[in-house]
Amino acid sequence: MTDTTSLILSPYQRDGITVRNRLAVAPMTRITATENGHPTQTMFDYYLRFAEGGFGLVTTEGIYTDKAFSQGYRFQPGLADDEQARGWTAFLQDMQKRGAHVVAQLMHAGALSQGNFYRTGTVGPSAVRPKGKQMEFYFGEGLYPEPRQMTAREIDEAVEGFVSAARRAVTISGFNAVEIHGANGYLLDQFLTAETNRRTDRWGGDTNARVQLLADVVKEVKLGIGNAVPVGIRISQGKVNDFTAKWPGARSDAEVIFGTLAAAGADFIHVTEHEAWQPAFEGETDSLVALARRYAPDVTILANGNLHTADRIANALENGADLVTIGRGALANPDLPKVLLQKREPRTFDGSILQPVANIKEAELSMRTVD
Repeated sequence: MTDTTSLILSPYQRDGITVRNRLAVAPMTRITATENGHPTQTMFDYYLRFAEGGFGLVTTEGIYTDKAFSQGYRFQPGLADDEQARGWTAFLQDMQKRGAHVVAQLMHAGALSQGNFYRTGTVGPSAVRPKGKQMEFYFGEGLYPEPRQMTAREIDEAVEGFVSAARRAVTISGFNAVEIHGANGYLLDQFLTAETNRRTDRWGGDTNARVQLLADVVKEVKLGIGNAVPVGIRISQGKVNDFTAKWPGARSDAEVIFGTLAAAGADFIHVTEHEAWQPAFEGETDSLVALARRYAPDVTILANGNLHTADRIANALENGADLVTIGRGALANPDLPKVLLQKREPRTFDGSILQPVANIKEAELSMRTVD
């Protein structure tokens, strides 16, 4: 193996994370669960091919956490009750037998919800209509509605939803780790973002105040499950409805956000950018991954964002990442670790597989994703 390939395929062990190589599958929205949030064989077949292909770590699509306002899309899986959780158990055992560890990504959509089996209406930190239109790709239609501002009690209930879902993920399903979705414009990111968080209570204000809900969720989840499995959080600047968003405080915001999450006890931080190797801010040279490493030096860092080639993966590992998560590159190459080991050229991603389809049966067979 070349030095580059040796680095990529080397094992990693730290912070409770023990994996056979540095390659992980990124969380990607699949909408192939049942209407009431139960996993399906179609879902399992999709994930299983990555384990068979040699990936060391696989992160699920966002899984909703409660039966109030957390669900984001129709046909999204949930961990909101024990029956949903039991649906994952045998499958996870099969994945682990094949050498892949699986991370449950826990998600509350907040104001970006466009399909909820249990409730109508949406909630968010403030009554601010999200930018843009709902994704027709995921059965959305028209503008996002203006959410209702969450009460203090509803915020507490949302936190408890993360904790309860994490317990089920560990004690019933058997996941190897838990990732809190704090990125891409969903609820926790809405609290972090000044434009969508205009509160004047303890949840609003400057960056130090707005990041506290994310830190509290990390703390409460870790308290709720003890040291059973690693607990991490996903962070981004861009949103699914605003890809070019940047933190207005630039480097100073990065220092506060990453430092606060590290102090809260996050075992890993999953950083996602459109192009992860690019400078995070205009006039700067450091990527967001490099800044995460600088301000959270003792935390495992996962990098995501168009890191599909061996050179880009190795560069990310050399510049602060411990593991690299692959989205569309993994869809094109579910056996990417084997491809690299055998020095084959990775298959080129075909964007046509992301096109909308006519109905959910076809959707279950398609390869659609939002990273």
